[in-house]
Amino acid sequence: MSRNLTSSQARRIAVAAQGLHKVRPTTPINLGAVGRTFARLELIQIDSVNVLARAQYLPIFSRLGPYAPDLLDRLAVKRPRKAVEYWAHEASLVRSEHFHDLVPWQQRSWPGSMKTIDDEGRVLAHRILELLARGTALTSREVAAELGHEHVRDQESWGWNWSAVKRALEALFAEGMISTEGRNGAFERRYTSLHRVFPDTPGPAAEHERRLGMERLLLAAAKAHGVGSVHCLADYFRLPLRQSAEVLEDLAGRGALERVGIEGLKETFYLLPGTVVPRSAGGRALLGPFDSMVFNRRRIEKLFGFTYRLEIYTPEAKRVYGYYVLPFLLGEQLVARVDLKADRATGQLLVRGAFAEPGAPGNTAGELAAELRLMANWLGLGEVVVSARGNLAAALEFSLSSPESS
Repeated sequence: MSRNLTSSQARRIAVAAQGLHKVRPTTPINLGAVGRTFARLELIQIDSVNVLARAQYLPIFSRLGPYAPDLLDRLAVKRPRKAVEYWAHEASLVRSEHFHDLVPWQQRSWPGSMKTIDDEGRVLAHRILELLARGTALTSREVAAELGHEHVRDQESWGWNWSAVKRALEALFAEGMISTEGRNGAFERRYTSLHRVFPDTPGPAAEHERRLGMERLLLAAAKAHGVGSVHCLADYFRLPLRQSAEVLEDLAGRGALERVGIEGLKETFYLLPGTVVPRSAGGRALLGPFDSMVFNRRRIEKLFGFTYRLEIYTPEAKRVYGYYVLPFLLGEQLVARVDLKADRATGQLLVRGAFAEPGAPGNTAGELAAELRLMANWLGLGEVVVSARGNLAAALEFSLSSPESS
C-alpha cells in the first residue's frame, strides 16, 4: 500500500465524496444543481415507503436543502436523459451512461428475467415490445388495457402476485429490453421502448466489453464513495464480489486506483489517485435509510463506528430505535438518529424517537433541531413534535422551543 489514512481522514474523504462536507447553498436550487448532485452520487436508490417522503427525494435534500422534488423527476424524463431507472443498488435512478454497463451484470440477478416466464409469457412480451415501440409510456395496467388482457394477479406465481402482464414487463425491464419514463403518482413504473430512451442501443455485450463495463462501474463507485473496500465498492452497483475484487486489483496494478490502509482496519481500501483529504468537514444532514452514504451498513460501522439496521420489517415490539430512522451527520461523525413520520393530516413532523450516540458533541440537539425545522419546511409541515422516547428527546424538545434553533 502506498499510504495509510487515519480513520478521521477516511471519514472526511467519504463525506466529501458524497457532497456532505460543506454548509448547504442558500440560493434557490435549480435543475442544474440537482443534476450535478445526482451525477456526483452516480445513483439514487428508489423505495416505495412514504412515511416521511419517497426515498429518492431525500438524498438531494440532504445535500442541497429544500428543493422542488419534480426537479429530480425531470432528470428521468427530460431529453437528453440524465437518469434512467434500472436495477443497481436495488431499484435505482442511475446515470444514463451506466445503463449499458449494468445490464450484463444485473439482468440475471433480479426477479423477473426472461428465464422465469413460460412460452405464453414470451408471446405476451413480444406483443408488449410492439405496443411500446409505437406508443407512449404506459403503466402495467395501461398495457393490459391496450392489449385487452385482464389485469388479474396470479396467486400461484412468484413475484408479489404480479399479473401476467406485469411479469412480462418486469422480465423485459430486467433484461434491459425496455426502459421507463418516470413513475406516476401511485408510484407505478411508466414503461417505454428502450429506443425512446437510447436511440443508439448496442447489441449484447461481449465478454471483453462486460469487463470494461465493470471497470467503469467500479471507478464510478470509487469516485462516489471516496474510499472503499472491495465489499463496499462492489455493493454500490451490486456487482459480483469475486469478479469485482479481481478488477479492482487489476485497476490498482495499472495505476487507475490507489491502494490504501485505514488505521484499525485490516482490509485493503481503494481510492482514486490524487484524492485530496479535506482539512475539515463542516456540513450537517439527516440521511434517509436508503441514502448512498449509509446503505452499506458494514462500511459505516467500520468507518464511523455507527451500527445501523433498517427496522421496517422488524415487529414493532422488537424494534430498538423505530420504523423509519434517519442517521444525523454532523461534520465527519454520525452523532444521532431520529425516527420520523410526516403527519400530513395534522401538518406535523413527528419525532417518534431521538437518540444520541455515545460521545455526541454538546451542540447535537441544537443542530438537529435546526435540521428538523428545515425538513419540516421542505415537506410543508408547520410544526415539529417530539415524543419522550430516546436519550436525546428532552434536549431536542428544549432546542426546538428555543428561538436559536429556528
